[in-house]
Amino acid sequence: MVLVAGIDSSTQSCKVVIRDADTGALVRTGSAKHPDGTEVHPDHWWDALQEAIAAAGGLADVAALAVGGQQHGMVVLDAAGEVIRPALLWNDTRSAGAARDLIAELGELRGSGPDDGARAWAEATGSVPVASLTVTKLRWLADAEPDNAARVAAVALPHDWLTWKLLGTGRLEDLATDRSDASGTGYFDTAHGVYDRALLDLALRRDATGVVLPRVLGPDERAGTTPDGIVLGPGCGDNAGAALGLGMTAGDISVSIGTSGVVAAVTDTPVADPSGTLTGFADATGRFLPLAVTLNGSQTLDVVRDLLGVGYEEYDALALAAAPGAGGLTLVPYYQGERTPNLPHATGSLLGMTMANLTRENLARASVEGLLCGLADGLEAFVARGVPVERVRLIGGGARARAVQEIAPSVLGRDVLLPEPGEYVADGAARQAAWVLTGELPTWETSATAARSAPATPGVREAYAARRDLWVERP
Repeated sequence: MVLVAGIDSSTQSCKVVIRDADTGALVRTGSAKHPDGTEVHPDHWWDALQEAIAAAGGLADVAALAVGGQQHGMVVLDAAGEVIRPALLWNDTRSAGAARDLIAELGELRGSGPDDGARAWAEATGSVPVASLTVTKLRWLADAEPDNAARVAAVALPHDWLTWKLLGTGRLEDLATDRSDASGTGYFDTAHGVYDRALLDLALRRDATGVVLPRVLGPDERAGTTPDGIVLGPGCGDNAGAALGLGMTAGDISVSIGTSGVVAAVTDTPVADPSGTLTGFADATGRFLPLAVTLNGSQTLDVVRDLLGVGYEEYDALALAAAPGAGGLTLVPYYQGERTPNLPHATGSLLGMTMANLTRENLARASVEGLLCGLADGLEAFVARGVPVERVRLIGGGARARAVQEIAPSVLGRDVLLPEPGEYVADGAARQAAWVLTGELPTWETSATAARSAPATPGVREAYAARRDLWVERP
């Protein structure tokens, strides 16, 4: 039996799966926690990876591996390959002002004025900058920490850096990535598959010709081998890894509820949305993976569950005991600001309270509906741009909640497929590792899928739409 490993270095933890390269059968697994926060030194990811590998029984019998990782995190290295400062993660919103500046500046450079900025960015990269994207974090670094910015000799993302560490050479020129993760940087032309280095110059406010960016490898191209002889795949961004693990093809939509909420579609052609609702990313197979991303995912549920002082089962029971519409309560869950819509300084709101409707049941229901309404907006953005929507799959840790599963069809307005819970990012990375090792993308049997259907509930999304802009700016 030939074994391959897939790694998911996510915001919250590192997970390792080891599978049979031929059948995809799971052999063993391991995991380790990451520290909390929106700013993390990459050494913590490396330490967690070693712990997760040990928990999975080691890699001595593994022939190939690949790393899937949280997108956008800014890892800046000096000329010696040392990390200059802790990485700013995708959910760090301090670069929101930098995003606005970059949009206006590119509008001046490539359009007829600052108002053309969003269109110029969408045409150049497929996406409009928001605080999540790496390009905005580099601009923040240039403005807030110019001494650190001047030391930047290479820029990597979390999965790039971990793959490079596994290579063990220490040479900056050995940094490698794939289209999916490069497409989330904000300085990669997703449609044509090349870096737009003028955008890197713009971000760093200097000629960045000498700054090393990871080589962009093909989906089945080797990044190299570890000192122990394990073949390394190019890796991928977490959303692309999940799509690969699910075996998604054109017409498939995934709605993922993890730390963030992500609606993703596999398409054969690139998507460029000047409104910024959809980000035009690439997938891990050579196709494209436009996304609609909300900053607030499963914590939307967790914060209310903790407030109510109940466990998961009781929380589900409370939410399902309330009538659709939560008696008129609407929760707008902008706890950390929001990415879609782009409101980095917004706060959450609970609206429509009366003496009669402010009950534990309605509050639990409103939290589920508020989370799902934001994701439904993302789903409708795909429909509006003509992206085929044939199958909707609900995945992620938050999707395991019974209340989410049962309420989702009525809010999303579509039947929902429920794949068996799994580590889809790590599984996708393992599938890529097998592809790189053998030269053929394996066809592994996917997990069993259940289905949920319910008629759309009138009034829920309308109430959310009427109230989602009623928020106050965080202090």
